[in-house]
Amino acid sequence: ELVLKVRIQNPSLRENDFIEIELDRQELTYKELLRVSCCELGVNPEHVEKIRKLPNTVLRKDKDVARLQDFQELELVLTVSDKNFLFRVPTLSEGSGYNKKASELTY
Repeated sequence: ELVLKVRIQNPSLRENDFIEIELDRQELTYKELLRVSCCELGVNPEHVEKIRKLPNTVLRKDKDVARLQDFQELELVLTVSDKNFLFRVPTLSEGSGYNKKASELTY
């Protein structure tokens, strides 16, 4: 297996950690990389504009994927202009630790 580190490219996120994925070395294709990455990150493959090998190389074809080495860092760059729908942050009232009464200060 080839182990890669992937994440969704989103500089507005405070924490944008990588996850590790495994690809079968017998199936090192761009299509398989896209499929596994999207499955693990919960992204629709149709929303991926490109896959970037960090820091600045775009993966375009199977030969590019075949050259990847263990623990290389990749980012999925999404096509959707409003990325917020993928990372919906609950409002304060939806959060489990929010107490409306405690938030109302009286002087």
